[in-house]
Amino acid sequence: MQLSLISEMPELEKKIFLDIYAKVYFDTRRNRPRLKTIDGQAIPCDLKIGCPTKIIADFPEGTIYKLDARLIQKNGRQPYFLTINKKKVQRAIEFFEHNLQIQKGLKTECKTKKVTFEKVKKDKKTDTFKDDISIF
Repeated sequence: MQLSLISEMPELEKKIFLDIYAKVYFDTRRNRPRLKTIDGQAIPCDLKIGCPTKIIADFPEGTIYKLDARLIQKNGRQPYFLTINKKKVQRAIEFFEHNLQIQKGLKTECKTKKVTFEKVKKDKKTDTFKDDISIF
């Protein structure tokens, strides 16, 4: 049997990750707020993060935190993160606007663009139709 020379998940070969961004969600199974990673980082999204509840319970669901974490991989289980430097777990300044809107109770998740269609006009010279579309 030949061993694979290509790692399945090279981004998970490190053990300690600095400046991870994670979002608070409410875990209904455990009945408490928890953290999971967000998209746009050099690590997979939706990895759960072990963190004391008292640190993240002060702010509502959807708040984004910045933290340092250690990767834990137990036999046969999905990998997860465990926070290190628990005193440095803080709301992410990079997501200040997002966190402020979450705390005020405004939804920022669904910002849709307004699309308007103008009436279809027939060009008499070429017998073709023109569509005028404007996006705001």
